[in-house]
Amino acid sequence: MNTSSFAKLCLFLVLSFFIFHSSLLGQNQLSEEQKPNFIFIVVDDMRWDEFSAAGHPYLQTPHIDKLAKEGARFTHAYHVSPLCSPNRASMLSGQYPSTHGIIDNVARNKASHQLNLFAKDLQKAGYTTGHIGKWHMGNDPTARPGYDYWSCLPGQGRTLNPIFYENGAFDTISGYVTDVMTDKALSFIDNHKENPFFLYIGHKAIHPDLRQLDNGKADPNYPARFIPAPRHEGKYAGKNFEKRKNALNDYAAIDSQTVIGGTLVQKTKAENRIGRGDNLMDDFTRQSTIQARSEMLLAVDDGLGKILTYLKDHDLYENTFLVFTSDNGYFYGEHGLSVERRLPYEEAIRTPLLISYPKLIQAGSIIDEFVLSIDYAASFIELAGLPAKASIQGKSLLPLFQKPNEANWRTSFLVEYYSYENPMPWLINTDYKVIRSGDYKYIHWIRHPEKNELYNLADDPFELENLVKQKDKGPLIEELKKELVRLIAKAHAIY
Repeated sequence: MNTSSFAKLCLFLVLSFFIFHSSLLGQNQLSEEQKPNFIFIVVDDMRWDEFSAAGHPYLQTPHIDKLAKEGARFTHAYHVSPLCSPNRASMLSGQYPSTHGIIDNVARNKASHQLNLFAKDLQKAGYTTGHIGKWHMGNDPTARPGYDYWSCLPGQGRTLNPIFYENGAFDTISGYVTDVMTDKALSFIDNHKENPFFLYIGHKAIHPDLRQLDNGKADPNYPARFIPAPRHEGKYAGKNFEKRKNALNDYAAIDSQTVIGGTLVQKTKAENRIGRGDNLMDDFTRQSTIQARSEMLLAVDDGLGKILTYLKDHDLYENTFLVFTSDNGYFYGEHGLSVERRLPYEEAIRTPLLISYPKLIQAGSIIDEFVLSIDYAASFIELAGLPAKASIQGKSLLPLFQKPNEANWRTSFLVEYYSYENPMPWLINTDYKVIRSGDYKYIHWIRHPEKNELYNLADDPFELENLVKQKDKGPLIEELKKELVRLIAKAHAIY
């Protein structure tokens, strides 16, 4: 091939790629038929390893597993803040809590009406937008801007015969909350399948049934319990979940000199247990809790199966970008923890993340890059053909689907948490900033810097050996501190 022919071939390839890329992603190039549909499913409190394809020893989740097989499974997906309200706000705005301001589970009803939600951008771009289920950025269930259809659980919601706020009124619906939400989702998709739609499904499962007060406390007069669907109740009774090697089952084994050890000492004190029954404390997480959670998740799996079947039966599956994830993890006794959820260890900050979109994602893809809960918003915006939104602090995931080896992806990230007195007073003053850089995780306890922690997760995935006082780690720690400062500044940035 001579030089002229080669140059023409190169020009042809470049133009072809540009045309293809523009037709897929360009704002002015996407017709209504080309715009993908979006379904965003968020399960409450689901751990990253809490489905059978992720290695759960007895839980059977055929439809979640099928989604993983037909799409992409992410092995290093993380919450930017492992707590319900802050992280839900982060997922729906693409911002860190430092920026969007929903920093805890106190009812910030008015503030959550002012969030810069990406649903508003999709709505303006011609999408029909819907919210079903849990909002939980305040107990106020009234409609937030950006949604054409709004059917919301007040506060934490109720598992049996749930109440939904829809069309300006409350409606009590007979049945199991997960099944009711699935029916509502199928109805929304059926009613809007002729035009591009965005549907957010905020599951109540697998959270315990309790009533949360506006100050963030759990109502002590309302029994806290995990309630599976009647058809699943007892399915896993007596099953044993082999806990990770960092799990404890005795307060005598706690190192009281660490930040977490100190909080657990406080947890044992009578004044912190008054008004909280065994279910609210659930010391070290009982096997019966794990069994009930697993049984609750079966209804989520059933619902996902129905949605996938509907999409395929109506030729919508190929053109639907479906995200399945959670809002924070859960402890099964690791580090002596149980209901605390929000603390900086892997069991809390890692998330299950499965995404399917056959047009772009190769079936069975395994993606190992660091992905954050602020990245979903950027991905929806780009796939809708909209220009990048300056307020979004996350990154679109599309490069990881197209050319992952050339994605120039992040190698470090920040996780943050702001403590507050309710509902777990033993956790007061546990604010932290965490940096993960490569294999290393550095935990900076804002009010206890002398007790900071450093782990090499490649060698120590259970976070058992704190390396922070090893002399040879001094230069590494200084580099991590510098990068942490950079990431904190970025998370606080005004766009």
